[in-house]
Parts: sequence; structure tokens; C-alpha cells
Amino acid sequence: MSPPKTFHVKSFGCQMNVYDGERMAELMAAQGLTQADAVDADVVVLNTCHIRERATEKVYSDIGRLRKDQRRKSGKTPMIAVAGCVAQAEGEEIFTRAKVDIVVGPQAYHNLPDLVAKAAAGTPSLDTDMPLLSKFGALPARRKVAPSAFLTVQEGCDKFCTYCVVPYTRGAEISRPFAAIVDEAKALVDAGAREITLLGQNVNAWSENERGLHDLIRDLDRIPGLARIRYTTSHPNDMTQGLIDAHRDIESLMPFLHLPVQAGSDRVLKAMNRSHTRDSYLRLLDRVRAVRPDIALSGDFIVGFPGETDAEFEDTLSLVDAVGYAQAYSFKYSPRPGTPAASIVEQVPESVMDERLQRLQAALNRDQHAFNAATVGRTCTVLLERTGKLPGQLIGKSPWLQSVHLIGDHAIGDLVKVTLAAAGPNSLTGIERVREAA
Repeated sequence: MSPPKTFHVKSFGCQMNVYDGERMAELMAAQGLTQADAVDADVVVLNTCHIRERATEKVYSDIGRLRKDQRRKSGKTPMIAVAGCVAQAEGEEIFTRAKVDIVVGPQAYHNLPDLVAKAAAGTPSLDTDMPLLSKFGALPARRKVAPSAFLTVQEGCDKFCTYCVVPYTRGAEISRPFAAIVDEAKALVDAGAREITLLGQNVNAWSENERGLHDLIRDLDRIPGLARIRYTTSHPNDMTQGLIDAHRDIESLMPFLHLPVQAGSDRVLKAMNRSHTRDSYLRLLDRVRAVRPDIALSGDFIVGFPGETDAEFEDTLSLVDAVGYAQAYSFKYSPRPGTPAASIVEQVPESVMDERLQRLQAALNRDQHAFNAATVGRTCTVLLERTGKLPGQLIGKSPWLQSVHLIGDHAIGDLVKVTLAAAGPNSLTGIERVREAA
């Protein structure tokens, strides 16, 4: 196989996978390869997610579809690399089933150029080692980025929720060094970022010596040109008073908090090995709202966890009613091989999970629409991130992470003061505030 000249990276799943995919693309570009569409690229990287039950089968389906599309268009067969959490979990099995060229885990993708070179020479390569953060030092400098950029500050998880594969695919909780994070943040701002979202499986577990995430945010706030800071995903157990107070004290820290609860029943939460109760979670939200009353709250929910009764599901619905989420993610439970919950005998029937998910999503959609409607009339700053479908239309994000449509003479990356004029279920329309004469 001749050395590849073009590449394509396709990422699935969470924001951390998006970040990893961007870094893999930068690695390939630094080797002189040119980005191309998947049907044209010489090497295609599938950056996979392992959270859902059918994630593994989807990978094999995508591999087959990709090969078929390339044969139909050009008659060639691409070099295929499977990266990410499915690669970590499946390892050698992917070679056996799919005959791909490269399998590389999420902690080893900095070795991708070497693996590509070996594959081009005819040697399929597997690398699922999990060294402690060594990949970050091997990645190239950040290039031009979008106005809103991701920055991984923490990886792995020590919580071992009984439904979750993350501790097995991403490893133990570990924090990147403070200085390395600040340097990368400065590079992102120099490359065009106006907003940075700090990422981690348990991002608020980030620490270095006596510093916590709130200390890191206070230092990032001092970077000239960085207008906005966000962070995700947080764990209730690591939501310190210092971080809560940061939402009051730091103007650049946006009024948005994604804090997964997963269920509203204490028995189910205990079976999930979550370290909070329904009451402790609600009291935590009260403390956050006490310092930032306008904060937009987001969460994650799993319906149909093994053994969940109708009454326990009603507890989840009542918690949703009590919180009033601005947005949230909800999923049917899916057993992940090797996790404790997968061996529980009392699995909830699929039809019951379907019905519960529909009811939960109806409640969450109701509350998201209500939150959006309640912000109509507010004046806020919107960061413009991309063009819309209409002539002159740009789309950006409000401080509360709402999608806002705006017509005006502006550029992507501008921060524009607007009045939120109309609300839909998933977005708002903004009217630019009249600029005062100089």
C-alpha cells in the first residue's frame, strides 16, 4: 500500500470525542496529509463511542458502508483506523471481524502517524496502551479553530457507576497539569477561539496540589481575548463551594451547568452506585441557584435501569418537575458487557423502556420550551459561530447555551448584544440591540 496523501476523521459520541477527533486531524495534517471527504480519503479514522449498546455493531456497519462507497466511486479500498472507546474495548476482535488496518485506543492516538506508516508498509497495528496523559505532550500545536473550542483538562473516571464503561475504556481519573492547560488555552485564543469549554469525564474533579477547577477557571479568566468559559461534564460529588461561588464571581463563566443525576429514585441511584441521593442533588442545585439565579441547568437521565419499577420512574418524572431543566439528555438503559448492571436479572422490557422514555422526553421538551420562552425579552450577548440557511443569517449561542438566529452585518466570531425576540422549542430569534452613537 502506498503512503496515504489524504485523510478523514469521523467522530461519534461525546464532546471529548470531538476534541480527540480534532487533535487526530491536526496530527495527520502535521504529517502533510490533506483533509478529504470520507468517500475520497486514503485513510479514514472512525473515532468511536462505546456508551450505547449498539455502538460496536454500528462500527462494523460503518466500515462495510465506507468500503462499499469507496469501491463504487473510485474502485479503491481505504486504509481504515478504528479509534476511541470501541477500539479500547474490542481490541484484537476488530482485526478478526473487520480486517481493518489500525486499532488505537483513546489514550494512544498520539501514535497515529507511526501506526499509519506501519499499515502503509503492510503491517496492521494495534495500540491500546493507557499511559498517563503522555499523548498531550506529543500532539502538535493548535491551529486555526472555531470561535467556540473544546479543551480537555481531565480524563478517566473513578466513580464506577454500575452501568458505565468509561473507567474501563478511558482509565482512572487523572488531571492534566495546570501549566499545560493554560498554554493550550492561550494557543486556542491566539488561533481564534472566543469561548473555551473545559472537558472531562468528571471535569470538576480536576485538581493540582491544592487547586481545584474553580482556581483553574479564575486563571483562564485572565487570558486576554477569552470572553467565555464553560465546563462539562460534572459529577455532583465534585461540585465544590468554590466552583459554585465561581458562577457568582467570574463574569466569563457562563450561567450554564450540566450536572447529571440519572434517576430520581434513591434505590435506583444506590443500585447505580451514584454517590448522591435525590435530596442531596436538589439541595446542591438550590446552592447553585442561590448564587446564580438565572443559571440554566442541564442533566442526563437513564430510564429502565434494571429493576426500576413504575413508581421509581415516577420519582424521576417528579424530580424533572421540581428542577425545570433548560435542556437534558435522556436514554434507555443498555447493558454494557463487563459492567455490574449487565448481570442484574431484572432487566426492564424494551417496550416499557420505550414508553418511559417517551414520557420523560415529553416532560424535558416541555421544560426546555418553557425556559426558552422565559428568556424572551432578555438582552444578552450572543457569540456567532456559523452561517444559517437564510441569506445574511448567522447562528450563535446565548450565555445559557441556547441556539440564537440573527440577521445582521456581522462575522463569525463576533460577540453581538441582542434582545431575544421569539422562542421555539430548540432555538430563539434575536434582534440586534440598537448600537449607541459614538
